[in-house]
Amino acid sequence: MSFPVLSLRRYSVKSMGGEELDTAVFDARGLAGDRLYAVVDAEGRLASGKNSHRFRRRDAVFSYTALAGNRPGEVVVVGPGGRWRVGDPPLDAELSRAMGDAVHVLPEAETPHQDGGAVSLVGTATLAWCAEHWEVRPDPRRLRVNVVVATEEPFVEESWIGRTLACGDVRLRVVERIPRCRMVDIDQDGAVAEGRLLPRLAAERDLSLAVYADVATPGTIRAGDTISVL
Repeated sequence: MSFPVLSLRRYSVKSMGGEELDTAVFDARGLAGDRLYAVVDAEGRLASGKNSHRFRRRDAVFSYTALAGNRPGEVVVVGPGGRWRVGDPPLDAELSRAMGDAVHVLPEAETPHQDGGAVSLVGTATLAWCAEHWEVRPDPRRLRVNVVVATEEPFVEESWIGRTLACGDVRLRVVERIPRCRMVDIDQDGAVAEGRLLPRLAAERDLSLAVYADVATPGTIRAGDTISVL
């Protein structure tokens, strides 16, 4: 079984908008640079759309987008009224003002910024099924997935759990379904949350949509490449 890669997306700062990539490098951590940074408060909690022991709900974070800068490794944040480089004090000042609390954009340390697996993936047939049966437009940006592949069978990606995906030299090991939260029903990353997805997921899908995969063999994937299930 083989499936074309339709899109690749990186979210350099957790919970901010991301960017479409023509080519993505995958390393042991995941898609290189994905969720590498996060907005962190004095208690060490990360800005998100939910509250937990790790996260603090700060919806203002969705007004900002993180993009690759002009220099290698540089990340630029674009938001209402400005553009700032990650690591520059004016960005922390801007986000602190917007969130009403002292926050800083910090790189990942010992604890991964990802919620679960290293790479997130969904098939187009799954998105189409949700649109048809639930009359909800599940733009993949609402799911914040890294990889969208062209599929013909809804939820077929869930059958890949425990199996390896091959794309050129890259090997991804699919590990689990992705549990969802209110993030899927928030306007974010340029996508408007048309219809509520979370109640339908709770009622019919055990709150799960898309899958996580870990990187078994690093390498490069390009939009238009083909992923095979081994």
